Amino acid sequence: MERPLLSDGKPHYSTFRPNTDIPEGQDEVVDIRTRENRVEQSNRKLFLAVFAAVLGNFSFGYAMVYTSPVIPVLESPDSSFCITEDEASWFGSVFTLGTAAGGLFGMIFNDKVGRKLSIMLSAVPSGIGYFIMGSAQNVAMLYGGRILTGIAGGLTAASIPVYVSEISHPEVRGALGACPQMMAVIGSLILYVLGILLPWRWLAVVGEVPTIVMVILLCFMPDSPRFLISKGKRDQALQALCWLRGAEANYKKECDKIENNLQQQGERMSCADLRKPSFYKPILIAVSMRFLQQLTGITPILVYLESIFDRTSVILRGEYDAAIVGAVRFLSVLIAAGFMDKAGRKCLLFVSGAVMFLATLTLGVYITFTKPQSHSQNWTILFNESVMSTEHSTAPYTYSPLTMIPLISAIFIIMGYALGWGPITWLLMSEILPLRARGVASGLCVLVSWLTAFVLTEVFIKVVDHFGLEVPFYFFTIICLVNLLFTGLCVPETKGKSLEEIEAHFRNNEMVSYASLPS
Repeated sequence: MERPLLSDGKPHYSTFRPNTDIPEGQDEVVDIRTRENRVEQSNRKLFLAVFAAVLGNFSFGYAMVYTSPVIPVLESPDSSFCITEDEASWFGSVFTLGTAAGGLFGMIFNDKVGRKLSIMLSAVPSGIGYFIMGSAQNVAMLYGGRILTGIAGGLTAASIPVYVSEISHPEVRGALGACPQMMAVIGSLILYVLGILLPWRWLAVVGEVPTIVMVILLCFMPDSPRFLISKGKRDQALQALCWLRGAEANYKKECDKIENNLQQQGERMSCADLRKPSFYKPILIAVSMRFLQQLTGITPILVYLESIFDRTSVILRGEYDAAIVGAVRFLSVLIAAGFMDKAGRKCLLFVSGAVMFLATLTLGVYITFTKPQSHSQNWTILFNESVMSTEHSTAPYTYSPLTMIPLISAIFIIMGYALGWGPITWLLMSEILPLRARGVASGLCVLVSWLTAFVLTEVFIKVVDHFGLEVPFYFFTIICLVNLLFTGLCVPETKGKSLEEIEAHFRNNEMVSYASLPS
């Protein structure tokens, strides 16, 4: 029986003319579309919360490459600093030590004060660090500012992936899990652009802006429901899930699943838990992936990329080099985000490892069978010369098609990394770690990652000086092959699985109501 749209004789301008042409059976389609619209609207709040959090990764990417346009200015004879070569090297590298220290703080804060508050606390060292660098009067102040911004970066690296993973539902967790890496790349790109337009002190001032916006937005965002339940705050967890999923969603059922999973684990992690495979297996996988990720050589390649080009007779202006690297990284992360929930994590890891394997092998072979003019020069000298821009060079240079191989190889190394081993290692870390160990173990992953990056960056120069540039690239090739084997034997596929189902796999060696993951 049809009901009249108008209940009385007065006009109601908010109504529409009924469509009497809709055939029977279309009501279900309309209901489906209505539910999809509600899901889309509820996802908007989830996306806002993720955006607020990953602004911390934007600051991390911005701070990481802050030295790129600043060092040439500070090394200039016209600068009041006129820093030495060693001072310039330490100015760039102490950031990784600060990041490792930030990972330690993340181990403590993540489970004590929560994921959201840990992210917000990172604004303290970040703000102080940028203020010190912006007002620096000596090299010691520059070092201090870099260490503090590194601590902030390490704290966000340990907290943001966990927060994003825990507030997301399985359908979008893969794409949202790539957002931290994407925002870090965008932060680096913005720094490169602003480095051309602004004085170096103003770059530090601009670095304060995303941190302030992050703190303001996070004040209105909920904390992780899983963290709240672990602290016995069920009512707050329900409110958080209702806000994130929408009032129409069955968020109470999701809350019950999280609570049941936590009850099966127990309230607190003990030393005895570390003997259980359900604890030490996912922790070992996550830490090993972060360790192997850095052993692919991505950090020294990015740090010394212009110097590598000089060594292989490829001459690029510094700003062009940075633009190419940044654009390739950004596009690759976008592709990875789009396919993360479709192709799966393992598929992208295989593609990423294979591309990096071929690219590093190609570059190593090229260096071995070519004899660049600068081969006999000391690498340290080349590095320090390449820090200064080559844009004023007027020396003639004869290009050969073969000299494009290093550039193409470097692009594919960076592309391969950004497709898989860059973003997915962070995503899997937050997915497979058990809830009770997630805060501590994520901080451990950051600590291992950036200590490895620091050591590898320092050793890279010495290895090249003593054995040649091709040796580290052959080493990176072997590591990429190890990564392929590690992915096939140890890494589980988590696409479309809830965090509780992933934990059930490690606890019972099978997925609840899903196909088993490979052990």
